[in-house]
Amino acid sequence: MDKRDILAIGASAGGITALRRLFAAMPRDATATVFVVQHIGATRSVLPVLLSRAGWLPAFHPEDGEPVREGWIHVAPPDHHLLVKDGCALVRRGARENRCRPAIDPLFRSVAVAYGVRAVGLILTGTLDDGTAGLRAIKRCGGLAVVQDPDDAEWPDMPRNALRHVSADSCAPLSDLPALLVRLLSEPSGPAVPVPVDIAMEARVPENEFDAMPDLTAAVGRPSTLSCPDCGGNLVEIEDGPLLRFRCKVGHAYGPAALAESHREAVEQAIWVALRTHQDRALMFRRLAERARKQGHATVEANWTKSVQEAERTVAMLKEVLSRQGKGQELAGGLAEEGED
Repeated sequence: MDKRDILAIGASAGGITALRRLFAAMPRDATATVFVVQHIGATRSVLPVLLSRAGWLPAFHPEDGEPVREGWIHVAPPDHHLLVKDGCALVRRGARENRCRPAIDPLFRSVAVAYGVRAVGLILTGTLDDGTAGLRAIKRCGGLAVVQDPDDAEWPDMPRNALRHVSADSCAPLSDLPALLVRLLSEPSGPAVPVPVDIAMEARVPENEFDAMPDLTAAVGRPSTLSCPDCGGNLVEIEDGPLLRFRCKVGHAYGPAALAESHREAVEQAIWVALRTHQDRALMFRRLAERARKQGHATVEANWTKSVQEAERTVAMLKEVLSRQGKGQELAGGLAEEGED
């Protein structure tokens, strides 16, 4: 019987520190094939160097189509999803999922389909809810779900959302995870579990990269009345057990927290546009009033001055809305800077 030997890890804000601490504490004689998605920016990444220096296993950015290396840490490259299929790594620049590329859910789904009961999925510190749906996929395909204790995480949202929607096999603080993972990765994997059709279908979406999948609606969900914040297309509503998710036909995908954050940003952007527009209106009306004054048209000047006052009242209101919106807002997105201690 096969043992569990596949470890898939997802992290966001605070994740680089957590990953380095985790790998530094792993026993050197413990072996696994590891896949990591850390939410990072689109520029060059030195994350493989940092993780290799932690001292457990060597880390690298795989090339598209490169065979999976047993006993190595495969790190998602910047601005690309990392997937695995038929013993090879796939590197795709497809649609963002949960506002991220690389995203955790695409990797976890592909690991679930490719390795099933051999896989252990781990969610570490981070904001919003990327990784929750992917961890559910690993569980449904017979793998194990492990979550960092939210009270121990620097940013608890990702672990908390995972625990809310996934029946985790283990939840532990970072300091206890090395021993826990060593135990789990040495256990027999158990009998294979058939891959659910919806998971196999969704795993294909990032593989196709830029090709739309119009048959996705009938396979995994139903049309909603919502539009995709990224492309404006119709969102499919997916009931994933207790988790309600959304996806458009070109591949953008959202958990509820990620979609709500996208809507919040869209509202804020609209308010900024309105603020700028009304500031421009006040400036234009003020110039027209001044022009009317110089020409001796008192009534016209009064009308333009009234318009100035109305525009300025709107400007003040919009500034107040933006101020209230900003107060108490936690940092969203959680892209950690590489090289944090």
